[in-house]
Parts: sequence; C-alpha cells; structure tokens
Amino acid sequence: MTNTPILKNYCSILLSTFLLMPFFVLAQAGKKSKPVLPSGGYVNEFKKGLLEPASNDTNQYALERKKEIIATLSQEMPVKLLEIPNPPPNFMLAQQIALSDSIFTLYVKNKADKKKLFNEIFGVYPARPGDVKPGTAFLPGTLARVEMYNYAFNLTTVGIVDIFSHKVLSVTHYPQTQPDLPKRLVDLATTIAINSPEVGKALGFKPGLNQAIMSSTRTALNRTKCERSMHLCVAPTFVQGTRALWAIVDLTDNRVVGVRWTNTGEDSLKTPMTERRLQNENIADCFCDKVNQLKKFGWQMDYLLTSSDGLMISNVQYGTKRVLNNAKLVDWHVSYSGTEGFGYSDAVGCPIFSQSAVVATEPPQIFDLVEGDSTVGFVLEQKYFSELWPAPCNYSYSQRYFFYKDGRFRVSCASIGRGCGNNGTYRPVFRIAFAGNQQNFFEWQQQGWKPWAKEGWQLQNSLTQYDKNGSQYRINTNGQDGYYIQPGQGQFKDGGRGDNAYFYVTKNHLDKDEGATDMLTIGPCCNTDYQQGPEKFIDPKPENIQQTDLVLWYVPQMKNDDTPGSKYCWSEAYYEDGIYKIRAYPCFAGPLFVPTKK
Repeated sequence: MTNTPILKNYCSILLSTFLLMPFFVLAQAGKKSKPVLPSGGYVNEFKKGLLEPASNDTNQYALERKKEIIATLSQEMPVKLLEIPNPPPNFMLAQQIALSDSIFTLYVKNKADKKKLFNEIFGVYPARPGDVKPGTAFLPGTLARVEMYNYAFNLTTVGIVDIFSHKVLSVTHYPQTQPDLPKRLVDLATTIAINSPEVGKALGFKPGLNQAIMSSTRTALNRTKCERSMHLCVAPTFVQGTRALWAIVDLTDNRVVGVRWTNTGEDSLKTPMTERRLQNENIADCFCDKVNQLKKFGWQMDYLLTSSDGLMISNVQYGTKRVLNNAKLVDWHVSYSGTEGFGYSDAVGCPIFSQSAVVATEPPQIFDLVEGDSTVGFVLEQKYFSELWPAPCNYSYSQRYFFYKDGRFRVSCASIGRGCGNNGTYRPVFRIAFAGNQQNFFEWQQQGWKPWAKEGWQLQNSLTQYDKNGSQYRINTNGQDGYYIQPGQGQFKDGGRGDNAYFYVTKNHLDKDEGATDMLTIGPCCNTDYQQGPEKFIDPKPENIQQTDLVLWYVPQMKNDDTPGSKYCWSEAYYEDGIYKIRAYPCFAGPLFVPTKK
C-alpha cells in the first residue's frame, strides 16, 4: 500500500510528536464526599416467563422491526442488506458480491429442514492490511470486508470481497460470535431501553435517547437468553449520580431482559476530551491503512493498528533470528458480577471504520526503556480512550510491547479505568504466534520441564510451580532454542499485582485462519472460568502439538479497586487550581519471554 510524500511526512511528524510522552503515574487520592444514591428502585428482572418466547410488542418500533424480518424471510435470499445514508462507492456492490458466493451464504438456510433463517449484513468496511492474510498485496479501495450475522445460529460470517474482479477472496464462519452492530441496531437497542417500564421504574423517570451510553457494546446476563452471549445482547447504560443502570437488551427477541445497578465511585466529575476526535482520520491513514516498520537495538518488526485487535506486531526479528509471526490484543472482557454474568465485551483498535467504544486517539509511542542509569531496551505503546474518559462508564486501556537489548521481550496491557463499576474484573485476551513450524511446549514441575502432548489450557494460581527464575512455561521454536515464559507475579515494577492468567496452547493449521487476521470479539464478557474465547480453537478431541506450529493465548485477570490507598484499574478526575486533572491507577499484566540460550 502506498502513500504520497506529503502523507508520509505528516505521519512521521505525528509519530515524533508523541515519542516523549510520559508513562502513567500512580497517585494517591484525597478525601471523598459521601455518595448520593439515585431515587430509583431495584427491579426483579427474573420474573416468571423470562426464558419463554417473547410476547407480542405493540410499540411502533417493534412492529416495524417485525415487518423487516417478515419481508426478509419472504425473499429467496433471506438476508437483510445494510443501508446507510449517503453510502460510499461500491457499498451495495460489495454486499451483492458476497451474497453471490455459495460459501458466504452457506448457513442462510437450515440444511436439516431447508427453512430460511433471518440474516443481516452488519458491516461493510474498506479492507485493511490486518483483515487479509499476511503478505497479501492490494491497492487501496479494491477490497472490502463484509460482515453478516445469523440470528438463528448466533453465527458471524466475514467475507473479503474484491470489488473489481467481483470475487470473494476468503470466507470465515465464526460460531457463537457476534460482529459490531450497525448504527440502526444501536438506535433500536436504545429505543427499546428507554421505553422499557423496568428502566423507567429503576431510574424514577423515562430517560431520553441522548442519555444512553455504551449502547453498541455487547453484553451478557445469566439466567436469560443473553447468558454466555447465546443471543445478540447489548447494554445501553444510564449514569445517575454515583451509580449506573444497565439495561440488558436482547436484540434477537427485541426486548429488555434485565436491569442492573453498578457503583461508579464517589467522585464522578466529567471531563470531556472532545479534542481527541481531531486526529482520528490522520491516525487511520498513518497507522491503520499503512504497515509501519521499526528497527531499534537489534530488533526489527512491522506494526499496524488493526480494526479490533489492538496494535499488532508482526515479522518480529532479533538479530538474524525470526522470533514472532505476530502478536496482538484480541479482546477485553469486563465483568461486573461473578454470579449474574453481566458486563461488556469490547475490542480496541482504529478510530474509524470501527464500532469499538475504546479507540486509539493518539499515535503509537516509542520510549527508551531505562533501568538505573542504563538504557536496556525500548517500549512500543498504544493508548486507547473512550471519548469522555475518566467519566463513569468510560474506559481507557494501554498496550505495551517491551523489547530488551539482550533478546528478552514482554507483551503487556493495562486497564486505566474508570469503567462502569467499582467491582469489575478485566480479562484481556492476547494472541501470540511464534515463528517456526517444529515447536514444542513445556510446563515446569518439580521434576523439571514436562512436555505438553495435546492442546489445552491451564490457570495460574497459588499452587502454580515456577522454576528458580519464575518461569512457568517454555516453548522451543527450533531444536533447543526458544523462550522461557514468566507470567506476572507482581515482579515487573509497574504496579501489577499478579496476572492469575489462563494460558492456552492450540495447534495452528496453516490451511485455515486461526486468528491471524483481524478477529471479532471471540468470547463472552462475563465467564469466570476458562471459557474466554481461545478454547474455541481447541478441537473437541485435542490435537497433538509436538513438532508443529503453535499459537499461545494469554488471558490475565485484574480486579479493580477504588479503596483509598489501594486503587487499581481505576482513574478519577479532581479539581485543582481552577482546572480538572486526572489521577490514574493502571493495572498492568502480561508475560515476559526470556531466551533459553543467551
């Protein structure tokens, strides 16, 4: 992909402007005032019949939606096309090309009984380098990414379409997965929420459309059809005082299935950051549509801001040795209840052509990594913000790659708060693919290094065994060459308190897309067990993983805290000298990789 000299020069200026930005500083908060609770009451959402078929709704918006579904099912191809005001060139053509492909439309009807199923095109986007197989060359504007959702099977289909040849280049079906919502469905969810008697009763008044936030972010709720994201569910949220009301909206049945309050903290100052919007298009041009190269201290790599998998590094090399095919941050799962299973499933990435609520509003930053008086390596960091962070129900994340002169590297991330509650657990999902197709994986036990023969997962806990250097795992990438893997135990001096991480090892099939291209949200928000998404890549009968190409998945778990003196995964605004300032208490997590041979 090429750029004009002017754009290249601008991108260089944009990146260099941020190279000296400081790290977040941990701080202690001052005194806080007593919270004022809203007058609205709680609602018993588990009323009789909640899991039964939805009753007929006489609201006009519900009737219109019903008509759309009936009209779509009356067509030979039961797929509702995506229509938007002033569509870009080839917008409808891309959908038509996709629907002409038999693999793309494989599941629009039930093969067992031939019945038509309700399908809907959710998104049509310009394809970016992260959307296609590595090494695929294409000109800007020639490829499009088309996303379709099957309501009956809870299945997402993604096709990469060549506009000029009228061909579908690739198709991937994602079971039990949901794409980003189009604006019309976000608006429908908000309309359902504000017209719900349960929401009005809980708040004490009927809210307006502009009072809902996070309406496009997918969620779950136990003991409903939204549990474990079995239906397409989102959570328009209403902040009132120091609490937030979640309206769990089931867009498969088009109704509110439950409401929940969370405590957002006692100091809910709002500090709009609207100036972040100004750079969105420039960041997309320089870092989303263009692969950048980095060479420093013996390391070289490509890096790219993806649509929803964060900042991806690829073709990573140390000296003459190829180390990683790629590494990226696939998901953020945020749960606000260990028993009722509600929260958000979100992704981070590019600021445009993305439905993510938390996006990159600054260029990637590059720092020298200094220990004592010595420069020991460098850091590549990307920050992501909700527009109104650190106001309640707004989020900020940091993603950092550490590269050391001695060949070590670390993949890490942090929540910077504030989120929608003070009882949240954050579970980011890393995908890490080493170079080499004769890999072997080992776990440390008292007797030494024990090889893993099959795909599997394991949880880091109080009984976990480490070698004398703190390594829990080892991967051999070529003979005895490889890396020890040291999970977070609070040893990295970045405020992290230990990762308590789920670790997965899966076989990488070279003839399939095992997550190398930009992925959808792969797991529900609120599972408290190993079912975070990577387990979907473990076969029902786990495959042999010896002497083969592997993928590592790492899911740390960080619990937020707003207790004075021990704040974690938290942020707050405060007033000082006539202006509002921000204190941040990040919770960093992620493993360190140490070469087995110096």
